[in-house]
Amino acid sequence: MAGIRSRMVAAGASRIAHDRFPGFNGGGCEWRGRMRQGEMAKRGLIDGILEGMALRSAAFIVTVYGDVVVPRGGVLWTGTLIEVCERVGISESLVRTAVSRLVAAHRLRGERLGRRSYYRLDASAQREFDQAARLLYKPEVPARGWQILHAPDLTEDEARHQRMGHMGGAVFIRPDRGQPVPEGALPFLASDPPELGRIGQFWDLSALHQRYLDMLVRFAPLAEAGAALSDEMALIARLLLVHDYRGVLLRDPRLPQPALPPDWQGHEARALFRRLYRQLSPAAERWIGTHFEGSGGFLPEKTAESEARLADLCQATD
Repeated sequence: MAGIRSRMVAAGASRIAHDRFPGFNGGGCEWRGRMRQGEMAKRGLIDGILEGMALRSAAFIVTVYGDVVVPRGGVLWTGTLIEVCERVGISESLVRTAVSRLVAAHRLRGERLGRRSYYRLDASAQREFDQAARLLYKPEVPARGWQILHAPDLTEDEARHQRMGHMGGAVFIRPDRGQPVPEGALPFLASDPPELGRIGQFWDLSALHQRYLDMLVRFAPLAEAGAALSDEMALIARLLLVHDYRGVLLRDPRLPQPALPPDWQGHEARALFRRLYRQLSPAAERWIGTHFEGSGGFLPEKTAESEARLADLCQATD
């Protein structure tokens, strides 16, 4: 009798499982196989994004802090950082080496509570990511003409870092958005010239264009799969999205439309970034609230600053 009851219970459980999970068979192998395939497919999306990204540990760590930690108090336990980086193929030893270098370079600042180490962005890195955050999340600031700068002390690398075009000699140009003038530079303000399309020649727009194309190819599959990702995979996808887009956006002078090539992909990349960031955020923030630890416990799922970023992305227009 006990054997009959056991078989009846098993049969009932099998019928319930079949009703709730189509494809479940009596032994459960097909159902479990499909579940594993689904998880593998989601992981495959992340692997596809990572392919060809050449992820650097220190830069990715700064992305984690800027996107997730800064809006939630600014402090993160090293153990959480190691776990997040492991998901994108960065080993614990690489994380610890990168953190040490970031501390030495005054990019991170550490503190200890008991046997645990916690880090926050240093003031200089905080200011730099605040500037990047305005570009990433805020609506675009339109240019008001051009700054033409005679800057004999400015190197070409420094000029590129400030997204300036090189006109020749010690003369540089950039759209005027009220940026401070570099020390020792003599500024001249100019309105749009009649042939605005020729201004683009002072930047290497072809390299930026290719990076935007690469980003579109890399992240387009997420536009369909984003809502189906697990909370953890949604967070990893969002971090990679911010990291990749930030890397090219910080080099883009954001020229007015008439100065850009006709096939320019920067606007499409920005639209994809905004859409995917909003799409991934609900699941990503659930993971943050249950797995990211700061000095006072788990970080909050949402804060006024994180909500403001999402609101700004909804309002942003090209």
